Amino acid sequence: MTFDPKAYLPDDLLDRIRERAPIHDRENTFPQRDLEELRDAGYLRILVPAERGGAGLGLEQAAVLQQRLATAAPATALAINMHLVWTGVAKVFSDRGVPGMEFVQDGAARGEVFAFGISEGGNDLVLFGSDTTAVPQGDGYAFTGTKIFTSLAPVWTKLGLHGLDTTSPDAPKLVFAFIDRTDAVTTSDDWDTLGMRATQSRTTRLDGAVAAPEHVVRRIDPGPSPDPIIFGIFSVFELLLASVYTGIARRALDLAVETVQKRTSKKTGLTYSQDPDIRWRIADMSLAYDALPPQIAALARDVDEQADNGARWFTLLSGTKHRAVVMAKHVVDEAILTAGGGSYFSSNELSRLYRDVLAGMFHPSDPESAHSTAASALLGPLEN
Repeated sequence: MTFDPKAYLPDDLLDRIRERAPIHDRENTFPQRDLEELRDAGYLRILVPAERGGAGLGLEQAAVLQQRLATAAPATALAINMHLVWTGVAKVFSDRGVPGMEFVQDGAARGEVFAFGISEGGNDLVLFGSDTTAVPQGDGYAFTGTKIFTSLAPVWTKLGLHGLDTTSPDAPKLVFAFIDRTDAVTTSDDWDTLGMRATQSRTTRLDGAVAAPEHVVRRIDPGPSPDPIIFGIFSVFELLLASVYTGIARRALDLAVETVQKRTSKKTGLTYSQDPDIRWRIADMSLAYDALPPQIAALARDVDEQADNGARWFTLLSGTKHRAVVMAKHVVDEAILTAGGGSYFSSNELSRLYRDVLAGMFHPSDPESAHSTAASALLGPLEN
């Protein structure tokens, strides 16, 4: 059956989301109505298997949809990304016969919203370590610490997170689990940023927040690991992030084309689309953009089909995310130059895209990490 993105994200739904995007950016509010309409459309369960109540799509198809959603509202797409990461990890588990995340699929099918609680201030180990403590409590765990950039902060029903168990006999162990929103969880109203404002990625403080035994997904050694939880998070996170920023580039390119076809030069009397310098810029934007969708599709297909890329996986994934962000920023820069001074006003959509695209450099893998990963793959690790 041919995959039709419009079947999951119809044009009229995208139009409504696009209309609301500048309001949420201006007012620094969460796009509640976007979430409701996407949930009603079945979007939160696109990666859930059909037999568990979902659409049964693969990561390759989800990446296309996230590119499409980002053309309407990048911040909405980025927020939804974090929910899709966990349903994507659950799919990685189930595809490979690894049990333990069926509750994520069932919860998403019921309409639950899963948020991503991994980032911590000053923790450049990211997935490979944690400053959050994970204390055994019966067969479950109690988590205490601070998570930052918690997208979907006002609305999540379950938070996927990690913490470090230093007290068990086999310690240290990194514990990956899910908690409910309780009095042990405090969400700060501290999200006032340059861009991606509607994500409402607020700071989350945990004070003994308990993960029930059935929601403890994995206990692994700290550090790099081939464990399915590490591969699942890294692969789905990087490719869906690359998709959001690629979607921003697509929208910026479309807006630039639209603008130069409407504006007329006083000097020549022709539209700017006939100006050789403008045409070169448009072509340059297109050449940069066109490289990314096929890269994302190929790697996402590899994840879906369980291709064996061995040690190259992390270089391929981090490199794709890095290239997508660099490309998107370049395209938005060129679009603003092409569109002219009107794009400098905050009411202009390109102005918002310019601010939104800057967030890409802060997401793992950041430029330093991506380059370090590539260098180690080619040259070996640094000598002590």
